Amino acid sequence: MAKPVRGLRFQPSGGSRAAQIPVGKKQRLTIERLANDGRGIAFLEGRTWFVVGALAGEEVEARVLGAHGKVVEARTERVFSASDLRRPAPCAHAGRCGGCSVQHLPHDEQLALKQRMLAEQLSRVAGVEPEEWAPPLSGPEFGYRRRARVAVRWDAKAKKLEVGFRAAGSQDIVAIDECPVLVQPLQPIMSRLPAMLQRLSKPQALGHVELFSGSAIAVLLRHMAPLSAADLEILQAFCAFHEAQLWLHGEGEPQPVDPDEALGYRLEPWNLQLAYRPGDFVQVNAGVNEAMVAQALECLAPQADERVLDLFCGLGNFALPLAQKVREVVAVEGVATMVARAAENAASNNLHNTRFFQADLSQPLSDAEWAREGFSAVLLDPPRDGAFEVVRKLASLGAKRLVYVSCNPATLARDTVELVRQGYRLKRAGILDMFPQTAHVEAMALFEAS
Repeated sequence: MAKPVRGLRFQPSGGSRAAQIPVGKKQRLTIERLANDGRGIAFLEGRTWFVVGALAGEEVEARVLGAHGKVVEARTERVFSASDLRRPAPCAHAGRCGGCSVQHLPHDEQLALKQRMLAEQLSRVAGVEPEEWAPPLSGPEFGYRRRARVAVRWDAKAKKLEVGFRAAGSQDIVAIDECPVLVQPLQPIMSRLPAMLQRLSKPQALGHVELFSGSAIAVLLRHMAPLSAADLEILQAFCAFHEAQLWLHGEGEPQPVDPDEALGYRLEPWNLQLAYRPGDFVQVNAGVNEAMVAQALECLAPQADERVLDLFCGLGNFALPLAQKVREVVAVEGVATMVARAAENAASNNLHNTRFFQADLSQPLSDAEWAREGFSAVLLDPPRDGAFEVVRKLASLGAKRLVYVSCNPATLARDTVELVRQGYRLKRAGILDMFPQTAHVEAMALFEAS
């Protein structure tokens, strides 16, 4: 056996490896253009920089958040030469809180950015453009968010409780005393929440807090150890002062302290009340949600004698308004508790032409009993992963019209390729501005069988 050679260093065939850029380093950059997520793009010494808070044409000083090979992620620290589009950030926490990454852009420019993102994905990935572009569906750019998750963490070294939102590009928590995108009923709760939590006896056992404003206001506390009677009294007094329900999430599912209290939200145009529990999925923008449902119904054009399929139905946000217009709605959801809640929502609203089923919609549609009779129209509202396995079988259901509500233009474009292959054409598409001040894009697309 040959004796190993020690002490020799071999250079990789590609040449010497460039030194990695340390986190925290500041660098002056000229921003060339905007990325699809609203970050500025700069190029320097063979590396591509993605800079939060920068606009095309600007010269900025950026602080490195992380580096991976030739890609550097950074945030804007100073602007030496500002774009004509730049506006003063409306929030005092801009640049530190990771929540609203494009608030330095006027709202109309935010909408234009999101429209370009959708159009580019459909063109580049699917090679299509809709026959008609729908105008952006939007509402107020501030005071729209009816649900928020507040991060809570005990800093053992500093012996203090951190309460706020996650920082941009890290797990740090930024203390927040006011959040311009929250609905007004949640603002005073948000401002007083940190002081109240700091009074509790076991801050190290606290998890996140969830706030919700619907038919009632609710405060949910996640805790990893039983609460003392004194702590419970503090929490109840806080919620009583703010006229809010108190929900606790220890072991098992979240539970209200007062089991007789109801929580939910209304779909006013259809005179519907939907029950909701903290942890359920719900659209955070109530105004845009109602406009979205109305637009989906307009696009789908449901007829009184039709049978319609609603995939990824959640609490019945689309299924219940649809049920008021058609012979039958079949609604399918992957989470069993949501299926049960949706069925209860239909019954409580006296809608008896709906049937709800649980199925794993990340898998191909099997010969399920609910699919055998076929459908005139289909509505689907999948998560960010899209619905590729589902759309592969949609043509076999006989649907002539399909409305696809998407929270990720990339997977919408991917699934569009499959729908076009099955003989559908993209009739109409447009953005839904569910999250103003962010680069997050929601969209709605109408497909019709050729």
